[in-house]
Amino acid sequence: MYEGERTYMCRKCKHMFPVYPELETRNSIVLPPSCPSQRSKPCEGTNFHYVENTIICHDYQEIKIQESTQVLGVGVIPRSTLVILKDDLVDIVKAGDDVIVTGILTAKWSPDLRDVRCDLDPVLIANHVRRTNELKSDINLPDDVIMQFKQFWLEFKDTPLKGRNAVLRGICPQVFGLFTVKLAVALTLIGGVQHVDASGTKVRGESHLLLVGDPGTGKSQFLKFAAKLSNRSVITTGLGSTSAGLTVTAVKDGGEWMLEAGALVLADGGLCCIDEFDSMREHDRATIHEAMEQQTISVAKAGLVTTLSTKTVSLVQQILKAIMILINLFLSIPLSLNPEWDAVVSSHILAEGEPGKEKDEHLAHIWPLAMLRRYIHFVKGYFRPVLTKEAEKVISSYYQLQRRSATQNTARTTVRMLESLIRLAQAHARLMFRNEVTRLDAITAILCIESSMTTSAIVDSVGNALHSISLKTLIKNMPSKKG
Repeated sequence: MYEGERTYMCRKCKHMFPVYPELETRNSIVLPPSCPSQRSKPCEGTNFHYVENTIICHDYQEIKIQESTQVLGVGVIPRSTLVILKDDLVDIVKAGDDVIVTGILTAKWSPDLRDVRCDLDPVLIANHVRRTNELKSDINLPDDVIMQFKQFWLEFKDTPLKGRNAVLRGICPQVFGLFTVKLAVALTLIGGVQHVDASGTKVRGESHLLLVGDPGTGKSQFLKFAAKLSNRSVITTGLGSTSAGLTVTAVKDGGEWMLEAGALVLADGGLCCIDEFDSMREHDRATIHEAMEQQTISVAKAGLVTTLSTKTVSLVQQILKAIMILINLFLSIPLSLNPEWDAVVSSHILAEGEPGKEKDEHLAHIWPLAMLRRYIHFVKGYFRPVLTKEAEKVISSYYQLQRRSATQNTARTTVRMLESLIRLAQAHARLMFRNEVTRLDAITAILCIESSMTTSAIVDSVGNALHSISLKTLIKNMPSKKG
C-alpha cells in the first residue's frame, strides 16, 4: 500500500488542498512554498497542517524483472530493472513467471539527505502486464510443419517403430548407441497427461530421469542436449547450488524483503537439469522433494508466505537414496569393456571428425534440432492419449507381478511405479503420434522401467538394453511370464 493522496489545510485562510506523493522521490510528500488558494486575494500563508482521515491509499508492489536466459548469448549476464505495479496489477505475477511489461520508464530518486549522495535508479511504472507462461504451451506451428509431421508418419504407417527410431536418431547424435537413454530422454521431455480427479487432486504428468554412470559415458551431453530441446530450461550443477539456489531465496533490498526465484522455479513449465547432484550437501538436496512430487514450493521466509509453481521435468545426474522413489527412470550408463563396441564407437567419432567421409547408416537423415523441438512441442500439446484395454491389462499384470516378486525393492514397487508406467506409456503414444495408448506403448514403458531395475530377471535374457540399437528386437525376444 502507498499513499496516493493526502489533504492539507492552510492555517491562515483555512483553504484545503490535496497533495500527491511522487513515486519518483520514493513517495515523499513535498508541500508547496505558499498557499495554493485561487481566491481573488492571494494567501501568503506558508504553514499547513494535515487533515485527519483524508488519506487515499492504493495497492502497490515492486517487482524486479530480469532478461530471459533463452534470448541471451553465451556468457552474457542478464540485466534487471525495477517495475512498479499499482492497483489491479498487484499480485498478478509470481517469482519465476515470464512476463511482458508495458509502462513508462522514469527515474527514481533517493530522498534528499545532508552529506549523502543522491542516487538515481531507473524504474518502470507498469500500465499493462501479460504473463507468457501459458503462451509457451500453446501450439503455434505453421500448417506446413504440421503437415510434414503427418506425412512422415503416413510413410511409416506399416512400420511405426522405424519412424520412431528415425526421430530418436536426432537426439544427441554425437553419442553413439545408448538407444534406451535417448528414448528415455524423449519420453521425459514429452511427458504424460496430467490428471485431475473429482476432488481436485492433481496427478502430475511430468516424469523425472536420473542418469548414473562412470565418467566419460556421455551423461552431461544428454543433459545439455535435452536443455536445447526444451522451450524453457535451466542448467545448474550440484557443486555450486544450495537449497536457496534451487528453490527460492529472500533478499533485502531498500529496507524491504523480496523473493528471488531459484532454478526449479525458473524452470516452471520446462526442464531443470542438475549435473553432479551428489556434490551438494545432504540437507540441500532434500529441498527438492516437494518440487518433484507436488510440483510446488512452499515458502515462509522473512514474513513472506506463498506457494510457487514448479511444474518442471527434472533431469539429474547422480543422486541420493532419499529421493530415489521420486524418480521415474533410473538409468545406469556403464563403461563397457567390449572390444567390438569400442571399435564401433571409435569409428563413429573418427567419422564425425572427417567431413568428407561417408557417415554411418544410422546417422543418415537425422532430424535437425529445430525440427525436433517443434515435434516435441507439438505432440506434447496436441495429443492426450487414453489407455486402451490391452494396455491397461499389460500394465496391471506387470505391476502385480512386481508386487508379488520377493526380489524387488519394496520401496520402489509402490503406486508411484504404476503411475510412472502410465506416464511413460502415454509419452510413448505421443512420440508415436497417436491419441491412444496401445500394447506396444505399454511394453515399451515396461522395458524402460526394467532398464532401471537391475535386479529384475524379466529382461536378463536379452542383454543390456542400454547398448541396443533398437527395442524392436527386445520386444520380439521378451520372454513371457504368467502370473
